[in-house]
Amino acid sequence: MVTAKDDALLLAEIEDKMIKSQYQESITHSGFLDIRQRSVAGSAFGCRFWGGYEDAERTIAVFLPDSYAAGEYGPFSDETDDPLAVIRVSTGKAGRQLTHRDYLGSLLALGIERSVIGDIIVKEHGADIVVMKSISGYILANYEKAGHSGLSCSLLPCSAIDAGLIRTKEKRDSVASLRLDSLVSSAFSLARGKAQEAIRQGLVFADSVQMTRQDAVLEEGCRLVLRGKGKAVLKAVGRPTRKDRLPVTWDIFI
Repeated sequence: MVTAKDDALLLAEIEDKMIKSQYQESITHSGFLDIRQRSVAGSAFGCRFWGGYEDAERTIAVFLPDSYAAGEYGPFSDETDDPLAVIRVSTGKAGRQLTHRDYLGSLLALGIERSVIGDIIVKEHGADIVVMKSISGYILANYEKAGHSGLSCSLLPCSAIDAGLIRTKEKRDSVASLRLDSLVSSAFSLARGKAQEAIRQGLVFADSVQMTRQDAVLEEGCRLVLRGKGKAVLKAVGRPTRKDRLPVTWDIFI
């Protein structure tokens, strides 16, 4: 269970990175943050977040000195400044398809901390795993098996990530309103009461912000995350029906 003390330690660590960037005129960054930690950090500091590609779920907080001329490579002027890299894993076509849990569990079994591992984009015969460059050499030398499958690994810049491989499915539904609890219920196929309980427990995020009000009204294009359940984008909202309900179209990440 996350406590106020945990959040205080997180903010102290990130503040230290911010101060170091200002006084040493250098690029600094945190470890990978989950979506709740990002929400906490984003509320306290004016930092940028980067996870190797647009819309990454796990991100680092990045601080750039005032003199730094950012370019088009994420928040950086070029990839040499990027502290992140991609381990591209191939499994071959034999055996079962590995899951996110298989990859993460086998990485943690190597003694690697979660804070140096970002998103794991699972593909049909492998995965793209975003990691800190500082740990990439160790992974390349030691990451040989996951879920009883042999692995081959290569190191690539984050620009090699094909975010188009992240699959979604379309879901059509109708809701009584654009209230948060109603939309969570629709997106994740939950009873309204369970959606409300998830909000009370702090498990729901809208556009990377932790949501606490069940009656908060969201807009078309909003990205919802329910921790432990998945994420979805409110793709479109239609005109009210004769029964005064709103047709909604979701992109559900799978």
